[in-house]
Parts: sequence; C-alpha cells; structure tokens
Amino acid sequence: MRDVTATSLTAVPGLSVGHWTDPDGATGCTVILGPEGGMRAAAALRGRATGTREIDALDPRHLVERIHAILLTGGSAYGLGAADGVMRWLRERGRGLPVGPAGVVPIVPTAVVFDLGNTGRPPRWPTADDAARACDAAGPDVAEGSVGAGTGCTVGKAAGIGHAMKGGVGTWAARAGDVVVAALVVVNAVGDVRDARGEILAGARRPDGTFLDALRYFAEGGAPLGSRDGARDAGTNTTLAVVATNADLSRTELQALAHSGGDALARRIVPFGTLFDGDMIFAVSIAALPAATPLQVEALAALVVPEAVERAVRLARGTPAVPGLGDRR
Repeated sequence: MRDVTATSLTAVPGLSVGHWTDPDGATGCTVILGPEGGMRAAAALRGRATGTREIDALDPRHLVERIHAILLTGGSAYGLGAADGVMRWLRERGRGLPVGPAGVVPIVPTAVVFDLGNTGRPPRWPTADDAARACDAAGPDVAEGSVGAGTGCTVGKAAGIGHAMKGGVGTWAARAGDVVVAALVVVNAVGDVRDARGEILAGARRPDGTFLDALRYFAEGGAPLGSRDGARDAGTNTTLAVVATNADLSRTELQALAHSGGDALARRIVPFGTLFDGDMIFAVSIAALPAATPLQVEALAALVVPEAVERAVRLARGTPAVPGLGDRR
C-alpha cells in the first residue's frame, strides 16, 4: 500500500495525479485517476460561471455508482474536449462502467478554468492527446504551482487582470489514525487569497504594489474586473478542488463533504463563489475504511483544503506581466 504519510492527494491509496503543461500557451490540464474499480464521487457547484462535463453522474440519485477519473483543465469550454483523451486512455486499459459486449464506458467528470488570452498570442487549450499524456504521466508525486491546470491561473482580478497575481495548483493531506483526507486545488479566483490570520497573501494590487482588498473594493462599488461592464469578463475566474478520502462514505455523505470543502475554500478565498467564478468542488472516496464518521472527514477537509490553497499561490511562479509568490523562492 502507498505510504499514507505523503502530503498530497495521492496519500489516499489508489489515486494518482498527472499534469500536462504548456508554458508557452499558459494552459494545461490535471487528471486524477481512481483505482481500477473506480471511486465513489459527488460534487458541489459554488460558483455561477461553471464549465463542466459529466456532472450529472455525480448526483447521488444517478445510476452510475462510481467514476474512474476527474479532469481539471484550462481552455474554458474549449478544454472540455480534452476529456475524450482520458476516456480513450481508460478504455484502452479496460477501466470503466461495464456495458456488455461494448466493453466499458469510462466516467470522467470534467471542469474547466478560464486561461484564454493570458499570453497576448492566439489562445491555446488542452486537447484529447494532451489529456492522454497527463494520464501517462500520472503517479504518486504531484508537482505544484504553475503546472497542469494551474499553468495559466491568476488570482485577485477584482480590478482587472492588470492588478492580478499568479495562481496555480496546490495539494495537501492529513491523517488521523487510519483516516486519510487529502485535497488538490486549482486556484484561478477573482478574489484574494488570505492566510490563516486573515491577511492577504496574494491578490489584487494597487499601482504601488500594496493590496487593494477585493472584498472592500466590491463593497464600495468598484467596477467589477475593472470594467462597469464586468459581464464581458464573466467566467474568467474559477477555483476547482478535489477532496479525497479512504473513508467509506455514501454518495450523499460525499456531497455534503464537497459542500464542506467549499466552505473551507471560502475561508481563504475572499470573495468566493461569485457570479464571475465557476467554482466547483469534487469529493471522492475509495470506500476502504468503514470506521470513520462523516464529521471527522469534514473536519480533516477543513484543515487540508486551506493548506492546498496557500500552496497553490505560494509555489506559483510569475510572468513578466503577472508576479507570483514562487518568484521569491
């Protein structure tokens, strides 16, 4: 069994994570592969500008009991097609929902972040072949910062992209006895990221480099995303999270865990779940440990999700136009 003292999403046995990164195009994708038999899953939609695929399969009332992978990808709605590559990769290995003579149908819920146009060149987005490469790269070691789906991410866009800082991918895990809970977060938020003391860690900046404070900016009537017609930039922000556990939770309990993960995000990303964000949280279980209570798992999630958010921005390296905290390392 994999070492559950690991501090990434793969601390949960049976999970592996792979990235595909296009630094020139400022985009990429991240795949979370489940055990060969799949994993229970549910989700919570907290933003109002989502881009998704196969999310109905995560409803506890849905026929499908298990999913086989999750894809987090750049490219906005264009990136949704990358999920075909994950399905192809899984099908070639016989992993999916058995459907008789037709073989298997892999179930791959997918969500996107908006990273188009961040380079000043024609936009790129991950393709099916790129997502298949992420599957090939999947393993126990999880790179963080400006990689995979976090490559083109930014945070603190309350007053527009020109005031933002780099976001990225972060992951963390915790263990209590035999119970393991881990999180992976892709941070591309309109809001600021705050530390455990409530101080802004990365966010919207004034011309002099000091922090603007996105929540106060909006409360005082600041132009959304730097324009009175903020709707033109709707959907250009999104935080995606995966919370995983070895606890044997039902799909209804996993749905509650996903909402609990959203609450944890809201404690570090301020404001969170706005009409300009496509925020979404997945919760998955390998259902190996029957003794844990849902409340214990939710409490552990409340510890690991904020840490993953912090790591996403602390390890993100900047560009000439958008500074990152990782530049100081």
